[in-house]
Amino acid sequence: MRRTLGLGLAMLATILGGAPAHAEDGYDLWMRYPAAGPAVTGIETRGKSPTLRIAAAELRRGLTGMHTSAIMLAKAADPGVAALRLPVASLGDEGYLIRSVTLRGRAVTLVTANTDRGVLYGSFALLRHLQTGGRPDRIDLTSTPLVKLRVLNHWDNLDGVVERGYAGQSLWDWWTLPDFRDPRYVDYARANASIGINGTVLNNVNAKADSLTAPYIAKAAALADVFRPYGIKVYLSARFSAPIEIGGLKTADPLDPAVAAWWKAKSDEIYRAIPDFGGFLVKANSEGQPGPRDYHRSHADGANMLAAAVRPHGGIVMWRAFVYAETDPEDRAKQAYTEFKPLDGKFADNVIVQVKNGAIDFQPREPFHPLFGAMPKTPLMIEFQITKEYLGFATHLAYLGPLFAETLEADTMAKGPGSTVARQVAGIAGVANIGRDRDWAGSTFNQANWFAFGRMAWDPTLGSDAVAREWAAMTFSPALVEPVVKMMMGSREAVVDYMTPLGLAHVMATGHHYGPGPWVADLKRPEWNPVYYHKADKAGIGFDRTASGSNAVAQYAPPVARMLADPATTPERDLLWFHHVPWTRPMASGRTLWAELVHHYDAGIGYVAGMRRDWDALRSQVDDERWQKTATYLAVQEREARWWRDASLAYWMSVNGLTLPAGAAAPAHDLAWYEAQRFPHAPGNPQ
Repeated sequence: MRRTLGLGLAMLATILGGAPAHAEDGYDLWMRYPAAGPAVTGIETRGKSPTLRIAAAELRRGLTGMHTSAIMLAKAADPGVAALRLPVASLGDEGYLIRSVTLRGRAVTLVTANTDRGVLYGSFALLRHLQTGGRPDRIDLTSTPLVKLRVLNHWDNLDGVVERGYAGQSLWDWWTLPDFRDPRYVDYARANASIGINGTVLNNVNAKADSLTAPYIAKAAALADVFRPYGIKVYLSARFSAPIEIGGLKTADPLDPAVAAWWKAKSDEIYRAIPDFGGFLVKANSEGQPGPRDYHRSHADGANMLAAAVRPHGGIVMWRAFVYAETDPEDRAKQAYTEFKPLDGKFADNVIVQVKNGAIDFQPREPFHPLFGAMPKTPLMIEFQITKEYLGFATHLAYLGPLFAETLEADTMAKGPGSTVARQVAGIAGVANIGRDRDWAGSTFNQANWFAFGRMAWDPTLGSDAVAREWAAMTFSPALVEPVVKMMMGSREAVVDYMTPLGLAHVMATGHHYGPGPWVADLKRPEWNPVYYHKADKAGIGFDRTASGSNAVAQYAPPVARMLADPATTPERDLLWFHHVPWTRPMASGRTLWAELVHHYDAGIGYVAGMRRDWDALRSQVDDERWQKTATYLAVQEREARWWRDASLAYWMSVNGLTLPAGAAAPAHDLAWYEAQRFPHAPGNPQ
């Protein structure tokens, strides 16, 4: 036990030291272990699998310079561990138990699990425990993932462009794969395993059929070989029309026997190269992508055909419910429910329907999607966007833990009180924010969103504040935890305030989604235009989704629908999502709706200005490289927050004819100036 205590205290002494003495580029993410020192020789492993070797190597890497023989890695079936009669039955395939025990007369810190993967997760948990100031003695930690499927979706194209990516080119160098396996692929796997992510979709949902050809299957197999010891399965986005494009068939009709046979043969080919291939992710009949409705078939027909092809190998099909098409001109927010609710119970049991967190498209704030709780006979998977397509790209500091928590904790009331979204899902997917930038995610604080996604996918009950504290403690020195967490916890709300307050949505410039564009009204389809979403006119603003409008509220469980049907009981944060209300409507604050909107815009700018001051005060405690980049980005964020505020107010005033409340600053330019801004080469928007 003295050796265990010495290990922890020595590690803590390193972690609790002063500011780093050298510049840091962010490559190490939250795995910032002590500097190099004498090799650790005292970590014992019972077993010889690649995963167990990786677990031991990670502990040696993290505990470098700590002389100890007090850590034992062993599966629960090991005779010595089994004799301890520890409560391991409930750990399943991925849970772990870490405990200070006496094993065969020796005091050790035991990391055990039912599988090698569980031991790996436990090893990372032990490091996290010590990195965040946990006691090194009398350790008693246990955890089992509450969600089985925890997957990153990479919107990476084969040419290296990452759609909605703001951290450089794709991490995958398809040109040099499968021959060259970049060491960075290993570090990617380490990072994911450290937070419990167990799957990755390698290619964009706007898929190319080439991804399913033999050369690219070999490339995917090379990545699968790297990821496998870290407990990570690979998946591929499948283009529904692949039988035509690369198979030589004349149709992709899912009920055509030749099409089903082609997909079975293709699946067999993939599994020969990747025996543990996870399965397919499919975007169908959305934004121009092909799908079963092209042949007057249902989404269930398409998904079940693919599910039959991968079933013999234990694979699954993740079928996206994002159906953005000209199928419901009344209200885009109703489309997914309208198409998928009637199919409940008609999907094969190895199909999981992937539903975005909100009914439109990853907005800074959306009410939870009405499909959650509405398909009790169908496994559902929630999809978040970790990359910040609508939240300021890479430059705006917006910690998404509160967004994840807000949705996961929302009560669908589908089975009475307590029917939270988290309890309705069998899987969690996140659109990755990872690229080839040295710091992986475009900025230090964007790393926190990758971290938070993994930790909250493992356990949605952790809470965004607790996860922020973990990340801050693992990324900065202890003195920075409180001020950094303070910045983080209000940052997403600030973005909502200066972009889409009080339930506004999709008012971004079209195409690239960079900057404000509430005035856009000339695009071909109504739902392509921001004016479609805010409905602002002289009388008021907001989208009426009650019975007098689109009646989208009826898609929610009756108790939720009743609450949302009345402006008086609708949370103000969602007011304009569900109601078209007068500019003069009194709000809870005593201000009119118009004055409240202005207040929110100003509050968002004020929060960003406060983050800049707080970060400036930390300069002496952060290495120059990370401090300077963050400081620069915060300056960009404040400038762009003011742009958002001024452009939005200029437009709203052109519609409502109102003057600004007393003391509110006028926009810096007239509306014509804001409308004239153009950004033809914005990142993340393939041309």
